[in-house]
Amino acid sequence: MELLPLLTVLLLAHAAAYLAWQALARRRRARCYLLDFACHKPSDDRKVTTEMAGAVIERNKRLGMPDYRFLLKVIVNSGIGEHTYCPRNVLDGREECATHYDALEEMDAFFDDAVRGVFEKTGVSPRDVDLVVLNVGSFSPAPSLAARVVARFGMREDVQAYNLSGMGCSAGLVSVDLARQVMLTRPRTMALVVTSESCAPNWYNGTDKSMMLGNCLFRCGGAAALLTNDPAYRSRAKMELRCLVRAHIGAHDDAHAAAVHCEDADGRLGVSLSKALPKAAVRAFSENLQRLAPRILPAAELARFTVRLLARKLMRRKLKFEGPKINFKTGVDHFCLHPGGTAVIEAVRKNLGLNSYDVEPATMTLHRWGNTSASSLWYVLSYMEAKRRLKAGDRVLMVTFGSGFKCNSCYWEVSKDLDDAGAWEDCIDDYPPETMVNPYTEKFGWVNDLQGNKKK
Repeated sequence: MELLPLLTVLLLAHAAAYLAWQALARRRRARCYLLDFACHKPSDDRKVTTEMAGAVIERNKRLGMPDYRFLLKVIVNSGIGEHTYCPRNVLDGREECATHYDALEEMDAFFDDAVRGVFEKTGVSPRDVDLVVLNVGSFSPAPSLAARVVARFGMREDVQAYNLSGMGCSAGLVSVDLARQVMLTRPRTMALVVTSESCAPNWYNGTDKSMMLGNCLFRCGGAAALLTNDPAYRSRAKMELRCLVRAHIGAHDDAHAAAVHCEDADGRLGVSLSKALPKAAVRAFSENLQRLAPRILPAAELARFTVRLLARKLMRRKLKFEGPKINFKTGVDHFCLHPGGTAVIEAVRKNLGLNSYDVEPATMTLHRWGNTSASSLWYVLSYMEAKRRLKAGDRVLMVTFGSGFKCNSCYWEVSKDLDDAGAWEDCIDDYPPETMVNPYTEKFGWVNDLQGNKKK
């Protein structure tokens, strides 16, 4: 009987040690390192200036002067510069009759640049990849694009390949989350995340204003990243993923219909952006931040916010509070925001209480590359790195929005000082430019003058 207490203590100690070991093992498996990434830079013969964009618009004989004026106004105020890229079929004047081959050619050029580029930068062989997660929202051929990557780079027969479509601009972080979730069950996994959008077959040729915007904002691009949970790569990794939060408000009808790929009244396909989109974005953003804040902000800031919130409720009529409700800068050093458009960037800036320096990477990415959909965040991150902003220990918050409607965010910790200019190498010294004024304003001002003399 005297041994019973001792055995009990030993068993409890053994159980505690086992649980601690299990927790440590889970923590090790849960690690997710960003080894490196590469952004696609299309060839110079695919560049489209605003003047060229205007010429493409003029080719659509269905447009009247009000439509033309509307599109010119969008282009001038879009924040997009003179060096973005579009698919070859549009440059060749075949936007209304794009072929399946046009779409594949666009993807192959991206694969050969970005995917091959990330392998070269890291020294990782395609045969070392255990997992491929690819997202291209509006082009889903058979075999899948993920299978095309596997075949193009000669990957192993046991590689796991996932192909995501229809996820919109927020799909890049969905892909990262899927890779992370798989890593929870597979130690020492090397994951290739490939993210892009197909522009070649998706040019809208109608006159519905809600569907014209995409032609003005979206441009060709893409990115490939290598993620791993293998501790052997920790010293080589650029960043470590600390948390990832996803919010999906698609159960609300207005949010679900905020951005829809559909036919217009004349049967022409395009993406319709409804007037409810800004409201849906704010709601999804709020849902995401509510779950994100407790995971990334210091206790002191959360306590300050709680006290302030209680004071507002108790003394609503006597006290007025200005500025942001919560200071995210207490837990974040760099904000990697989706450059969906100037209005999107400005809305996030106001909601988070940021300044021009904080949103500069997103604004400059929009100017240089346009909205490249789900891959845009990687160009923003590359800008930060090219400007040598990212230092060891810095915390980076990525925020992106997408159809559905959803808002996804992830929180990285920088592992070492970063200075790779990547796709920005040949132009980073020119940013920020002295002026962001679009040359279209002066060159085509006569369109606004003509419209001003006509009845609306």
